[in-house]
Amino acid sequence: MSTAESELRIGMVGYAFMGAAHSQAWRIVNRVYDLPVRARMAMICGRDETNVSAAADRLGWERYTTSWRELVDRDDIDVVDICTPGDSHAEIALAALAAGKHVLCEKPLANTVAEAQSMVAAAQTARADGTLSMCGFTYRRVPAVTVMRDLIAAGRLGVIRHVRAAYLQDWIVDPQFPLVWRLQNDKAGSGALGDIGAHIIDLTQFVTGQRIATVSALTETFVTERPLPVGAGSLTGSAGAGTGPVTVDDAALFLARLDGGAVATYEATRFATGRKNGLRVEINGSQGSVTFDLERLNELEFYDAARPGSEQGFTRILVTEPDHPYLSAWWPPGHLIGYEHAFTHQARDFLDAIATGTDPRPSFADALQVQQVLDAVGRAADEKASWTDVDAGPDHQF
Repeated sequence: MSTAESELRIGMVGYAFMGAAHSQAWRIVNRVYDLPVRARMAMICGRDETNVSAAADRLGWERYTTSWRELVDRDDIDVVDICTPGDSHAEIALAALAAGKHVLCEKPLANTVAEAQSMVAAAQTARADGTLSMCGFTYRRVPAVTVMRDLIAAGRLGVIRHVRAAYLQDWIVDPQFPLVWRLQNDKAGSGALGDIGAHIIDLTQFVTGQRIATVSALTETFVTERPLPVGAGSLTGSAGAGTGPVTVDDAALFLARLDGGAVATYEATRFATGRKNGLRVEINGSQGSVTFDLERLNELEFYDAARPGSEQGFTRILVTEPDHPYLSAWWPPGHLIGYEHAFTHQARDFLDAIATGTDPRPSFADALQVQQVLDAVGRAADEKASWTDVDAGPDHQF
């Protein structure tokens, strides 16, 4: 930590979609919350000097560098925030932890279980010296999601029986959309499964308190060849000359059993035409149900089976009251917050954990468990495990 004990100097690697979201959080977190430490946006890193220089100016960073190793090695950096593609997470995080920097790493933690395991081991070693680490499963910080978890933990749903989760997007429906890094296995690790499926895996385990134990899965790549991109970007890019193979899944679907006895279905796709960021989770229990929809992120739908029959039905809970998680520092009740606020809540929690020396969540170990689920789903899909063929039978029409 800097000589001014009330200041943490942040160094961030990456400046595209996630970099912009994290920058927004670092810019305003101390203007919203009264925290024991202040975040200072000291340095941003990117490979292209022209672009990273412009990003530093636009996003509010004091300096920039084109070398993440320089950023990690500097004595005037206390926290390393990793917002890069998954293929670089492990290398940067391991170096940062070895240098005594606190680390916030975007999800999924890594591209492989082995990489994630090495990150967990390094995080545990660093923790002994007071160096902390956290993985950025940001949807945990949506107030309605935390209220959802609290309802389940309080037993309001009774015994959890069903979990239904879907994350639907459509940004690569056009077969002429270019072959950006998220469509390349060596950079992204997987496609819809790791990119958006990781979110619903973590979210459902977070709210239920149950872990996924077994899976049966299928994955599909609908467009196997795409135009090579011109330039770089997170979700954007222009098509150039030539084509290249898509080496990740476009869609992943799987069934699961949770270790608390619940059964679950998961669907992650970037081919749901018309769906832009449609994340929806429903939990059914013996005494009630609750539903969260990211496109209505200030709300929950709650069904309480204990209410009289004349009052039965799903109730809309507007999660904007000051006693709801995170919301006391924002607006009066009924005034809504948005997608970017969860990143501010994440920054708040991480800064507070560093200042107080408490372990932030989700930890690298939590994120490793999600990585193990992703790996199991991928293996189940590849091996067609636990699937039974349907006999063709005689010719017929439906």
